[in-house]
Amino acid sequence: MNPRSIRQACAVAGTASLVGLVLVAPGAAAAPSPDPAPTTAAQAAAAAQRAQAGLYTGHVEVVRGEAADPEVLTGTVFHDKDEDSTQDKGEKGVAGVQVSNGRDVVTTDGKGRYSIPAFDDMTVFVTQPAGYQVPVDENAIAQFSYNHSPEGSPDLKYGGLEPTGPLPQAVNFPLGKSKATGKAKQSCPIASDTQAYNMTEMGYARDGAVADLMDRDDYAGCGILMLGDNVGDDLSLNPALKDIYAAANGPVRLAPGNHDMDYDAVDDSHALDTFRQQFGPGYFSYDVGQAHVVVLDNIVYNGAKPDGKNGGYLEKIDEQQLAWLEADLAEVPKNKLVVVAAHAPILDHREVITDNAPELYDVLRGRNAVTVGGHTHMLENLLPGDTRAEWQEGGVDELEHTQLVAGAVSGDWYSGGLDEHGLPFAYMADGARPGVLTLELDGNAFSERYTIRGESDDLQLALGVNTPHWRDWAADALAWRDGGKVGDAPALGDQHLVSAEDLAGDSWLTTNFYAGSSDARVEVSIDGGAAVEAEHTQPMTGESLHTGWEFSDPSAATRNLLTSGNATRSNAHLWRLPIPEDLEEGTHAATVTATDHRGREFTDTVRFTVGSR
Repeated sequence: MNPRSIRQACAVAGTASLVGLVLVAPGAAAAPSPDPAPTTAAQAAAAAQRAQAGLYTGHVEVVRGEAADPEVLTGTVFHDKDEDSTQDKGEKGVAGVQVSNGRDVVTTDGKGRYSIPAFDDMTVFVTQPAGYQVPVDENAIAQFSYNHSPEGSPDLKYGGLEPTGPLPQAVNFPLGKSKATGKAKQSCPIASDTQAYNMTEMGYARDGAVADLMDRDDYAGCGILMLGDNVGDDLSLNPALKDIYAAANGPVRLAPGNHDMDYDAVDDSHALDTFRQQFGPGYFSYDVGQAHVVVLDNIVYNGAKPDGKNGGYLEKIDEQQLAWLEADLAEVPKNKLVVVAAHAPILDHREVITDNAPELYDVLRGRNAVTVGGHTHMLENLLPGDTRAEWQEGGVDELEHTQLVAGAVSGDWYSGGLDEHGLPFAYMADGARPGVLTLELDGNAFSERYTIRGESDDLQLALGVNTPHWRDWAADALAWRDGGKVGDAPALGDQHLVSAEDLAGDSWLTTNFYAGSSDARVEVSIDGGAAVEAEHTQPMTGESLHTGWEFSDPSAATRNLLTSGNATRSNAHLWRLPIPEDLEEGTHAATVTATDHRGREFTDTVRFTVGSR
């Protein structure tokens, strides 16, 4: 059986997985602890793949006993040569490695030792250096942190943090040597918004974009970054989430999103307790190749309502994180690429999203950086120099760094009816389809690609015809759908038919170019004639937001209007060309050639008919 067949044969197990810790009595040597046995054949196959890449199943080592100073945590970052998660005699410490408690950042000495201020409810973590790999648990979740919470969480529905008791004698972080993480070239998949609200949707994710990831073997060094909204409010789905990603051939790291919080927490300080217990810190960093990856938490919880339900949130980076980020980057050479990933984008084509975006940009100024977000269930590639009126109102005059919006594994929340494979079409608000963004790192440079679920990287275009007839229908269809679908749906007829009345109005051939940006070019040849450059509908030159049915991708919008999901009326990557009014009656072919800002070329053809409706 191939890996996908094995996965499809295995039900979502839902077995719990907690951060593994080796507990050692003071003064006693730790006996090697056997690696947990994989729970499925797919996990066993993945574990074998990971072993070939230098990954191993292991734990953070916690040496129990009285700390020498109850206000200072000490320990060692060490090379775990025998992969037993315990620093044995002869296993040397690793010098020059960053360790943080989420406030302070310290660097290990020549013997790999560190000392860092301790406080209650902190998560201490190591920044993995390139050339080494932190261990993973049986579900491929990276193991690089320790929660210190003497009393544990207040009473929370999903458990929160378990009590850890007093500060331990030491916390040691094991590392395995890894050629994979040291390579200059890295493939770094970013899976945003898996966001399953139930086991049916978890199955859609498993058999869709996640299956594509599990079939890949190109990310053993960088691993997968899950970019928040990993589940949809119900944290009891976390074990099932771990299970569907457990066959990854590299480490899995997770950022938190607004749907991953303990909604019954009284304030933001405990909103990620269950996340921290099951996955790790809400923000952290790690190195691969010549890149420094920073994962931020830019969701600030308002605290539960009186009935214990979701009290809402702000999209903001709190002051503690900004101070930590400055300290973290102070240890990063200027020639390194800095990848800053957070659940919410810093901005998208519509507006500034992260409230204190200018403060973040101040910290990043002068850096070779790219920011990546999810959250909006759209796909965007916004470039340095781009500017928009709404951004200026939000304090951002123009972009200094590329901003990528990563699309979504769930697409438009598993909406839109089922395709021939039994998976929701789920066209997103910009017309893009479910999938995964990959950052391709090459030294301190990067490129990006978006892979649509079940398709090759070559599928980057969706072509359509936008006419006055279609726009009138779209408005009627939206009213019908949102009004409860009473009576028959408004009749559209042939979506690619252009009447004389349509030609007398504004009719366009549309190209939704998923990889498109302000530096992209789209050219259209009708019936083999000379290629004509199409207009970018949101060119990012300081204009206000262009929105309405005339700025829609009619191909994606039509499906969603007839079923469910958002129908796009603004877009960062839509081009259009007026249909010539003098076209003869009959069927015509328009060939579109789209070139992205990296010179990659994509071609497709749409056929349409001029005639009577």
